Amino acid sequence: MSTQLPASIQQNSTAAMVGQKTAAANAKSATKMHRRSRSGCFTCRLRRKKCDEGKPTCKACKHLGLSCEYKRPVWWGNNDQRKRQKETIKTIIKRTKLTEKVAQMAPMSADTPPELSYSLPTSDTYSDTMDRDRSLSVDSQFSLEYDFNQGANVNNGYAHFDSQVHGPQYAPSLGSYPPYEVDVKTERQMFVNDIPTRRDSSISTFSTFQPPPTPHSTLPSFPHENWVHEDFYDGRRASISAGEESADFGFFDFTHSQPTTQQAEIQVEECDKRLLDHFIDNVLRLIFPVLEVNQHGSARSEVILPALESNKCYLHCCLSISALHLKATRGLQGEQIDSDIMRHRYATISELCEALNRDTDHLQILEATLGMIFFQCSVGRPDDCLPDIPWHQHFQAASSLVYKLELPRALTELNHSTRVQPPFNMTLTAWIDILGATMVGRAPIFADTYREKHLSSSTSGLCELMGCDDRVMYLISEIACLEALKLEGMDDIQLCDHIHALAHQVDLTEPGPNAIASPFSSNGTIRPRQLAKNMTAVFRFAARIYLCSLVPGFDRSSLSIVDLVNKLAGCLDYIPAGPEGFDRSLVWPLLIAGAHSTPGSSFRHSFRNRIERLGEHAEFGSFGRMVRLLQEVWSQTEERGQNVHWRDVMQQKGWDFLLI
Repeated sequence: MSTQLPASIQQNSTAAMVGQKTAAANAKSATKMHRRSRSGCFTCRLRRKKCDEGKPTCKACKHLGLSCEYKRPVWWGNNDQRKRQKETIKTIIKRTKLTEKVAQMAPMSADTPPELSYSLPTSDTYSDTMDRDRSLSVDSQFSLEYDFNQGANVNNGYAHFDSQVHGPQYAPSLGSYPPYEVDVKTERQMFVNDIPTRRDSSISTFSTFQPPPTPHSTLPSFPHENWVHEDFYDGRRASISAGEESADFGFFDFTHSQPTTQQAEIQVEECDKRLLDHFIDNVLRLIFPVLEVNQHGSARSEVILPALESNKCYLHCCLSISALHLKATRGLQGEQIDSDIMRHRYATISELCEALNRDTDHLQILEATLGMIFFQCSVGRPDDCLPDIPWHQHFQAASSLVYKLELPRALTELNHSTRVQPPFNMTLTAWIDILGATMVGRAPIFADTYREKHLSSSTSGLCELMGCDDRVMYLISEIACLEALKLEGMDDIQLCDHIHALAHQVDLTEPGPNAIASPFSSNGTIRPRQLAKNMTAVFRFAARIYLCSLVPGFDRSSLSIVDLVNKLAGCLDYIPAGPEGFDRSLVWPLLIAGAHSTPGSSFRHSFRNRIERLGEHAEFGSFGRMVRLLQEVWSQTEERGQNVHWRDVMQQKGWDFLLI
């Protein structure tokens, strides 16, 4: 017998059942929505791959070295930008797979060199590196809390430094040194079943004599100048008679005590002879153009050839650079040239690891490591996809060696001595350190050393080696320290106070009126000191722009910034252009000015002209990478209608360039 429930109870029971069904449906819908919301990072979504949603970086992005973004990026809402981002990701994945392939080239052991990788470091490892760097410099004295009033006259709370650097009195002029030839002896030996059967040798002669550039091919005509192209010696004597002297040949303390002036015996295998010849014939002259003007032939005879002869690691480095230059300039493609590049690149790393394990030959390790960093700036194209170790990881090793060799102490000892011989490797390290710090947004590792040099008005050889006055370089170091503190969250009021103080210090490096002039003598030869003044002016304007970019609310279209960029463009008219010019020594100031230039500015017009005059040389090395970066910055800036920082573009594209 069934029992009939009261109508009120039936209604309540029905309502409860309906409520349960509705709640279940809502829960099911909420679960679906939750699943849809947890669809992974935007990088995996673009690749249409499953994402484990790991934080701060998912497993897939971390493995491939990709930028993992959970916050909706700018490129997500634009189809064209999505396509470009997808191509960038494909390139990075290709590099990673090449890295894995290279790792199979040799059996793994405790002494196996580190894996070659071109991708950017992950956020956790990279932040650790930056923290270590900052602890060496930012947390020490600049700290911007350093008392600049020590040893300086004070006016309104700001330090006044002597605006004149009391440099050395240079000894015999370059005109007393005739050009000479260098014979490079190549040894090669044949083995059959590991038994030597034949030994051959050949001698190649390379002349250090180079005629002066044709004036009209490097600079536009100047009014009231009659360019006359005469021979090398008459030009040198004319420069000297006009009060223009080159740096003394004994200015630097080179690593090698005996320069190679007669014959260098460089042992290479038969298959590598063409790489060695190409390096000496075509690459060597690209590396230190300013030093070549100041001390003709010294880079060849006192730095590079002795190292090629005595340093096996350095030799492999140069052969890989030579192969990379051949690939870039002659359009060589295929497995053979890539194999040459990677074979010598891997051999360089292997030799370095062996030397580091032995803890010997520190000077040789340092010069090879610096070569791996700096020589890359002269070769290669922006789209190189062969795996390599990022420059800043090499520089970590180099800086450790610099400390071990006590080179900063040797440099600061010059402050209290009449001896003027900066250690060459320390000067090159300083150049990479100061400008390289701006690439990654940190303080220079040896910032304290440069600060001490600045306070004592002492030279580090930066002007003689690279063309920019030492004092301006020291101030760029201070600006990099300030930017590092800004990125760490410095108070805006403090920030502006320090910007004002540093701007005043830059003012004190300004030369007198009419300091910028033609770098050529009346007969067409370069005047080294005048060239340095002109190049310093370009760097000084770039330093001002860099400093102004730290001001809160900075706008590149403001009249003051437009004026600075235009003035820098005006100084470029006094820098020789073209393949034999010095544009490739101005990559950093061109980057800073270009990144903050506006469409239609005189800078962009001048920049395009100089690219055209460089021809194919504008397509490789740091200059080519800088051009590619500026094109992308301009494209994104104009597309978005707002300032885009060049460093953000580099990170977005996965570029790890050293643009110096």
